[in-house]
Parts: sequence; structure tokens; C-alpha cells
Amino acid sequence: MANKEQEPPFDLDGELNVLEAELKKLEAEYNMYFAGRLPRPPWESRKRVLTLVTRLDRLAIGNYGSRFRFTSLQTRFARFMSLWDRGLRAREEGRAGPFPASRPVEASPSETAADGVRHSASISDPVREPDKLRELHKNLAAARRAAGQDAIPFEKFADLVKTQVSNMQSKGNREVTFRVAMKDGKVSLTARGVKGAKKSKGT
Repeated sequence: MANKEQEPPFDLDGELNVLEAELKKLEAEYNMYFAGRLPRPPWESRKRVLTLVTRLDRLAIGNYGSRFRFTSLQTRFARFMSLWDRGLRAREEGRAGPFPASRPVEASPSETAADGVRHSASISDPVREPDKLRELHKNLAAARRAAGQDAIPFEKFADLVKTQVSNMQSKGNREVTFRVAMKDGKVSLTARGVKGAKKSKGT
């Protein structure tokens, strides 16, 4: 009997997908840093991408399509690194660089509180309040894109909100306040039950 064909040690397309996603995330983090929304450059993310590029560069990629895709990502990373380093040098030397001047990030609690919350909405019945639901989803998607993350599909998001509202109402909450916030470049969606007044007569 013929031996079963051995699987490759790892999925090359999968590795390239990871590299592309990490590079996109790194680009978003550098943009946030130069815009004054991150306190320091994303060195950890940059090191992670560099490690991926170095490892793939050592492989003998025979497939032309995969080799072209990797080369494109590698060139893009090198171009970004040059741009980012020029921006950092210009900032250190106090001169204009390739990025617009921005106000440094202050780590004060008051600024964090002011800039952290992007949107909030109180919902008691997601089915009867579609406008609130869509507005909440739109603001969450915008915040996630700004952080370099993919938006959550609306259907999945709506199911999540319905489940959360149902669970909290079963615990005596009349409605639920959802809040979209960003802290340290990460987006969060929190839910807080609101103990409403007792139902009025005739309701």
C-alpha cells in the first residue's frame, strides 16, 4: 500500500494570512501613536511582525502566487518601517516629519474618561428599537476599525445584544445600557443593567 502523503509542517496560506493581519494591525497602532492616541510606539507588535517576516523569508517558497504575496507583504513592511523610523527621528529632533504634529498622550484619568467612551445606548427591547441597535453597531464597528479590528457582523451583534438584554431583564433590570469604549488601543463593549421604576398603572 502506498504511504499516506505527509502534510506540510504548517499551512503557508494560513501563515501569510496571519502576517497580513498583523501588519494591518501594526499599521493601525503606528497611526494611533503618531496621532497622539497611544503613549508609546508599538514595539511589541513590530517585533512580532518582524519575526514572522524573517521566518517566512528563510523558507523556499516554490509556489509563485505565495512567493509574490509574501514579497509584496515584505516590501510593504520594509516601506512602513522606513516611514515610521523617519517619523520617530523627526519627533526626537523636534522637527516636522512625514506625520502631522500631534499632542502627546497624557495618561491622566480625566483625559482617559473623556476620550474613552465612544457611544452609549439604553435598550429595553432590541426588536422594537432597531434604530438604537443599528446606531450602537455602527459606533462599535467604527471603533474597531480605528483599532485595526474587523467589524462584528450585524446579525451576530444583534443576537448578542438580545441575549444580554434578556439575561439582565430576568434579573430585574428594566433596560440595559451598552457602552462602546476604547482604552490603550483596545475596544470594549460593556453592558450594565438599569433598575427601572415599577411599571406604572395602565401599562
